[in-house]
Amino acid sequence: MMAGEPFVLCENLIKIYRLTADGQAGGHLTEVQALQGLDLSVLAGEMIGVVGASGSGKSTLLNILGGLDRPTGGRVVVDGKDLGRLSQRALDEYRRTTVGFVWQYGGRNLIPYLSARENITLPLLLAGQAGRAAQQRAGELLEIVGLGTRAAHRLDELSGGEQQRVAIAIALANRPRLLLADEPTGELDNATAQVIYDLFRQLNRQLTLTIIIVSHDVNLSRHVDRVVAVRDGKLASETVRRPVSRHDEAQHFEELVVLDAAGRLQVPREYLEQFHIHRRARLEVTPQGILIRPPAETQTPEQQGSIPSPVSPSEETAAPSEAGEAIPVLVRWGRRAVSGLTSLLRRRHSRQDHNATGGV
Repeated sequence: MMAGEPFVLCENLIKIYRLTADGQAGGHLTEVQALQGLDLSVLAGEMIGVVGASGSGKSTLLNILGGLDRPTGGRVVVDGKDLGRLSQRALDEYRRTTVGFVWQYGGRNLIPYLSARENITLPLLLAGQAGRAAQQRAGELLEIVGLGTRAAHRLDELSGGEQQRVAIAIALANRPRLLLADEPTGELDNATAQVIYDLFRQLNRQLTLTIIIVSHDVNLSRHVDRVVAVRDGKLASETVRRPVSRHDEAQHFEELVVLDAAGRLQVPREYLEQFHIHRRARLEVTPQGILIRPPAETQTPEQQGSIPSPVSPSEETAAPSEAGEAIPVLVRWGRRAVSGLTSLLRRRHSRQDHNATGGV
């Protein structure tokens, strides 16, 4: 992987599952498209969260990044390796050397009659490490996750949070560069979840570990560098933390709509319903950016009277309209992008179908 390139790169990622109603060969075939052209870029050493409703595709994304599943289309590159092009043997090697997994139910992935140290030592022995080296590595990992004094305790002698920390230690046994965590705090109370998030941040900084966490936790954005939201198999939005000022530790969170490689974006459904935008919309250029509004025939009288008229991109110095607060959805754009809008607007009438999610 060359310097400056993303450590994780997904381009137009597609995953289709073909299922039968009865699970038998030759039965009625149903296709479920879990990922529908997802784009994602993660830098080395970044710690991000992935959120989305059940069925949105976030767990499918994690399985593909972990080498547990292959994409149907598109491209996924991790640490310079194109996972879709790897042989099965190379994919097995990738899982052994590059990626570590942490699952929601940490205790279910541990052997109950073994101690914490023995649970960590076992996969090291299976990977071919000598007994003394495996014991030493297990001890190091227990210290890293803060369980050095609990090494001899079995599963039923550990709390839920301690069991999850043992599971994290096992995920680190192969010295991975990418750590994938699927709902790692789903079964924990808030205080214990905070301990786990703090541990992830420690590992992220201490080991320069790239971490991707899938979670339903509404407070996830407070624990990671940024949060991306997956909706209907695509990346829909991104929440980033920004400092309020240089001298103030307080931070605010800004949610941004994400454009894919083709320039499409997903507008939240509640915005579309509020302004009666269904299968078609109008794009207009304003001094503040790009305005998305319903077609004239579907506008309410209030909308027709409150939304400013379109202006030429050259009117950059024009004063903002007093009715600017009534703009339904405004996507801020740089000057370089505005220069190309004229041709975009000329082509918009040739597009017969805009999907109900607001693809532009």
